[in-house]
Amino acid sequence: MEEAVEATAGSRKNALIKALAFLAFIVAAILLVRFTPIKDYLTIEKLGTFLDSAGIWASLIFMIVYAVGVCLFIPGTLLTGLGAAIFGAYWGFVYVWVGAMLGASAAFFIGRTLGREFASSLTGDKLKKYDDAIERNGFATTLYLRLVYFPFTPMNFGMGLTKVRFRDYFTGTALGIVVGTFLFTFFIGTLKEVWVSGDWGRLISLKVFLSLALFILSFFIPKILKRIKPE
Repeated sequence: MEEAVEATAGSRKNALIKALAFLAFIVAAILLVRFTPIKDYLTIEKLGTFLDSAGIWASLIFMIVYAVGVCLFIPGTLLTGLGAAIFGAYWGFVYVWVGAMLGASAAFFIGRTLGREFASSLTGDKLKKYDDAIERNGFATTLYLRLVYFPFTPMNFGMGLTKVRFRDYFTGTALGIVVGTFLFTFFIGTLKEVWVSGDWGRLISLKVFLSLALFILSFFIPKILKRIKPE
Protein backbone atom coordinates (compact mmCIF):
# COMPACT_ATOMS: atom_id res chain seq x y z
CA MET A 1 0.00 0.00 0.00
CA GLU A 2 2.75 2.42 0.95
CA GLU A 3 4.62 1.54 -2.23
CA ALA A 4 1.54 2.36 -4.30
CA VAL A 5 1.17 5.72 -2.52
CA GLU A 6 4.83 6.51 -3.08
CA ALA A 7 4.55 5.54 -6.74
CA THR A 8 1.51 7.80 -7.16
CA ALA A 9 3.27 10.68 -5.42
CA GLY A 10 6.32 10.15 -7.60
CA SER A 11 4.18 10.12 -10.73
CA ARG A 12 2.47 13.37 -9.74
CA LYS A 13 5.81 14.99 -8.99
CA ASN A 14 7.16 13.92 -12.36
CA ALA A 15 4.05 15.26 -14.09
CA LEU A 16 4.41 18.58 -12.25
CA ILE A 17 8.07 18.89 -13.24
CA LYS A 18 7.18 18.27 -16.88
CA ALA A 19 4.34 20.79 -16.68
CA LEU A 20 6.67 23.43 -15.29
CA ALA A 21 9.15 22.65 -18.06
CA PHE A 22 6.30 23.06 -20.56
CA LEU A 23 5.36 26.41 -19.08
CA ALA A 24 9.00 27.50 -19.09
CA PHE A 25 9.28 26.51 -22.75
CA ILE A 26 6.26 28.61 -23.71
CA VAL A 27 7.50 31.65 -21.79
CA ALA A 28 11.01 31.28 -23.20
CA ALA A 29 9.66 30.93 -26.76
CA ILE A 30 7.60 34.11 -26.48
CA LEU A 31 10.43 36.09 -24.89
CA LEU A 32 12.94 34.80 -27.45
CA VAL A 33 10.93 36.19 -30.34
CA ARG A 34 9.95 39.40 -28.57
CA PHE A 35 13.34 40.47 -27.20
CA THR A 36 15.86 39.08 -29.71
CA PRO A 37 16.63 40.03 -33.35
CA ILE A 38 14.68 37.00 -34.63
CA LYS A 39 11.62 39.08 -35.47
CA ASP A 40 13.77 41.49 -37.50
CA TYR A 41 14.53 38.72 -39.99
CA LEU A 42 10.87 37.95 -40.57
CA THR A 43 10.54 40.32 -43.51
CA ILE A 44 10.39 39.66 -47.23
CA GLU A 45 13.67 41.50 -47.80
CA LYS A 46 15.80 39.87 -45.11
CA LEU A 47 14.35 36.38 -45.21
CA GLY A 48 14.22 36.47 -49.01
CA THR A 49 17.88 37.52 -49.21
CA PHE A 50 18.89 34.80 -46.79
CA LEU A 51 16.99 32.14 -48.74
CA ASP A 52 18.47 33.35 -52.04
CA SER A 53 21.93 32.75 -50.62
CA ALA A 54 20.91 29.20 -49.67
CA GLY A 55 20.51 28.15 -53.30
CA ILE A 56 18.83 24.79 -53.82
CA TRP A 57 18.33 24.43 -50.05
CA ALA A 58 16.11 27.51 -49.84
CA SER A 59 12.80 25.64 -49.82
CA LEU A 60 13.98 23.14 -47.20
CA ILE A 61 15.34 25.90 -44.98
CA PHE A 62 12.10 27.85 -45.27
CA MET A 63 10.05 24.82 -44.23
CA ILE A 64 12.30 24.35 -41.20
CA VAL A 65 12.04 28.06 -40.37
CA TYR A 66 8.26 27.79 -40.61
CA ALA A 67 8.17 24.72 -38.34
CA VAL A 68 10.41 26.32 -35.73
CA GLY A 69 8.43 29.55 -35.99
CA VAL A 70 5.21 27.70 -35.19
CA CYS A 71 6.80 26.28 -32.02
CA LEU A 72 7.98 29.79 -31.08
CA PHE A 73 4.45 31.21 -31.37
CA ILE A 74 5.25 33.31 -34.43
CA PRO A 75 1.89 34.03 -36.13
CA GLY A 76 1.14 31.55 -38.87
CA THR A 77 -0.36 34.27 -41.07
CA LEU A 78 2.98 36.09 -41.06
CA LEU A 79 4.94 32.96 -41.97
CA THR A 80 2.40 32.01 -44.63
CA GLY A 81 2.48 35.48 -46.14
CA LEU A 82 6.27 35.38 -46.29
CA GLY A 83 6.21 31.99 -47.99
CA ALA A 84 3.73 33.17 -50.62
CA ALA A 85 5.60 36.43 -51.24
CA ILE A 86 8.98 34.72 -51.59
CA PHE A 87 8.06 31.55 -53.48
CA GLY A 88 4.87 32.56 -55.24
CA ALA A 89 1.30 31.30 -55.09
CA TYR A 90 1.82 27.64 -55.93
CA TRP A 91 5.22 26.61 -54.62
CA GLY A 92 4.57 28.93 -51.70
CA PHE A 93 1.49 26.90 -50.87
CA VAL A 94 3.45 23.61 -50.97
CA TYR A 95 6.29 24.85 -48.77
CA VAL A 96 3.95 26.59 -46.33
CA TRP A 97 1.74 23.51 -45.99
CA VAL A 98 4.70 21.20 -45.34
CA GLY A 99 6.27 23.66 -42.89
CA ALA A 100 2.96 24.08 -41.09
CA MET A 101 2.53 20.32 -40.78
CA LEU A 102 6.06 19.91 -39.42
CA GLY A 103 5.48 22.69 -36.91
CA ALA A 104 2.06 21.39 -35.91
CA SER A 105 3.46 17.91 -35.35
CA ALA A 106 6.43 19.16 -33.32
CA ALA A 107 4.24 21.38 -31.12
CA PHE A 108 1.82 18.50 -30.57
CA PHE A 109 4.59 16.21 -29.34
CA ILE A 110 5.99 18.92 -27.08
CA GLY A 111 2.57 19.34 -25.50
CA ARG A 112 2.00 15.59 -25.31
CA THR A 113 5.43 14.87 -23.77
CA LEU A 114 5.57 17.69 -21.26
CA GLY A 115 1.96 18.53 -20.46
CA ARG A 116 -0.29 15.53 -20.96
CA GLU A 117 0.38 13.82 -17.63
CA PHE A 118 -0.33 16.96 -15.62
CA ALA A 119 -3.43 17.82 -17.69
CA SER A 120 -4.73 14.30 -17.15
CA SER A 121 -4.28 14.58 -13.38
CA LEU A 122 -6.42 17.74 -13.36
CA THR A 123 -9.23 16.30 -15.45
CA GLY A 124 -12.47 16.05 -13.49
CA ASP A 125 -15.49 13.97 -14.45
CA LYS A 126 -16.92 16.59 -16.79
CA LEU A 127 -13.61 17.34 -18.50
CA LYS A 128 -12.87 13.62 -18.73
CA LYS A 129 -16.06 13.21 -20.72
CA TYR A 130 -14.87 15.77 -23.25
CA ASP A 131 -11.39 14.25 -23.27
CA ASP A 132 -12.83 10.83 -24.05
CA ALA A 133 -15.03 12.33 -26.76
CA ILE A 134 -12.00 13.95 -28.40
CA GLU A 135 -10.25 10.59 -28.37
CA ARG A 136 -13.23 8.91 -30.06
CA ASN A 137 -13.78 11.70 -32.59
CA GLY A 138 -10.25 13.00 -32.94
CA PHE A 139 -10.20 13.40 -36.71
CA ALA A 140 -13.59 15.14 -36.96
CA THR A 141 -12.82 17.43 -34.00
CA THR A 142 -9.43 18.43 -35.37
CA LEU A 143 -10.76 18.95 -38.88
CA TYR A 144 -13.62 21.14 -37.68
CA LEU A 145 -11.40 23.31 -35.48
CA ARG A 146 -8.94 23.80 -38.34
CA LEU A 147 -11.70 24.77 -40.76
CA VAL A 148 -13.11 27.39 -38.40
CA TYR A 149 -9.62 28.87 -38.03
CA PHE A 150 -9.11 28.07 -34.37
CA PRO A 151 -5.78 29.77 -33.41
CA PHE A 152 -3.15 27.56 -35.02
CA THR A 153 -0.28 27.40 -32.52
CA PRO A 154 -2.33 27.24 -29.29
CA MET A 155 -4.34 24.39 -30.81
CA ASN A 156 -1.16 22.51 -31.76
CA PHE A 157 0.09 22.49 -28.19
CA GLY A 158 -3.38 22.17 -26.70
CA MET A 159 -4.31 19.04 -28.65
CA GLY A 160 -1.18 17.42 -27.30
CA LEU A 161 -2.67 17.77 -23.83
CA THR A 162 -5.73 15.75 -24.82
CA LYS A 163 -6.22 12.04 -25.52
CA VAL A 164 -6.52 12.54 -29.26
CA ARG A 165 -4.49 10.03 -31.27
CA PHE A 166 -1.67 11.57 -33.29
CA ARG A 167 -2.83 10.01 -36.58
CA ASP A 168 -6.28 11.60 -36.14
CA TYR A 169 -4.72 14.93 -35.25
CA PHE A 170 -2.29 14.75 -38.17
CA THR A 171 -4.84 13.83 -40.84
CA GLY A 172 -7.40 16.31 -39.49
CA THR A 173 -4.80 19.06 -39.57
CA ALA A 174 -3.46 18.06 -42.99
CA LEU A 175 -6.92 18.35 -44.57
CA GLY A 176 -8.17 21.20 -42.40
CA ILE A 177 -5.45 23.71 -43.28
CA VAL A 178 -5.40 23.01 -47.03
CA VAL A 179 -8.22 25.39 -47.98
CA GLY A 180 -7.19 28.36 -45.87
CA THR A 181 -3.50 27.96 -46.72
CA PHE A 182 -4.12 27.77 -50.46
CA LEU A 183 -6.49 30.74 -50.52
CA PHE A 184 -4.09 32.93 -48.55
CA THR A 185 -0.97 31.96 -50.52
CA PHE A 186 -2.83 32.30 -53.81
CA PHE A 187 -3.96 35.81 -52.88
CA ILE A 188 -0.55 37.00 -51.65
CA GLY A 189 1.30 35.23 -54.47
CA THR A 190 -0.92 36.84 -57.08
CA LEU A 191 -0.33 40.31 -55.65
CA LYS A 192 3.40 39.58 -55.65
CA GLU A 193 3.29 38.76 -59.37
CA VAL A 194 1.67 42.12 -60.09
CA TRP A 195 4.18 43.96 -57.89
CA VAL A 196 7.18 42.29 -59.54
CA SER A 197 5.89 42.86 -63.06
CA GLY A 198 5.25 46.53 -62.37
CA ASP A 199 2.19 46.27 -64.60
CA TRP A 200 -0.46 47.73 -62.32
CA GLY A 201 -3.05 47.22 -65.02
CA ARG A 202 -2.96 43.53 -64.09
CA LEU A 203 -4.75 44.47 -60.87
CA ILE A 204 -7.99 44.32 -62.82
CA SER A 205 -7.21 40.88 -64.28
CA LEU A 206 -9.46 37.86 -63.74
CA LYS A 207 -6.76 36.12 -61.67
CA VAL A 208 -6.51 39.03 -59.23
CA PHE A 209 -10.29 39.25 -58.85
CA LEU A 210 -10.49 35.49 -58.36
CA SER A 211 -7.77 35.51 -55.71
CA LEU A 212 -9.44 38.40 -53.91
CA ALA A 213 -12.85 36.72 -54.03
CA LEU A 214 -11.45 33.45 -52.69
CA PHE A 215 -9.54 35.29 -49.97
CA ILE A 216 -12.69 37.10 -48.82
CA LEU A 217 -14.69 33.88 -49.05
CA SER A 218 -12.25 32.16 -46.70
CA PHE A 219 -13.38 34.43 -43.86
CA PHE A 220 -16.93 33.14 -44.22
CA ILE A 221 -15.99 29.46 -43.99
CA PRO A 222 -16.21 29.39 -40.17
CA LYS A 223 -19.69 30.94 -40.20
CA ILE A 224 -20.90 28.54 -42.89
CA LEU A 225 -19.61 25.54 -40.97
CA LYS A 226 -21.17 26.72 -37.73
CA ARG A 227 -24.54 27.05 -39.47
CA ILE A 228 -24.51 23.58 -40.99
CA LYS A 229 -22.89 21.82 -38.01
CA PRO A 230 -25.46 20.13 -35.75
CA GLU A 231 -25.51 21.23 -32.13
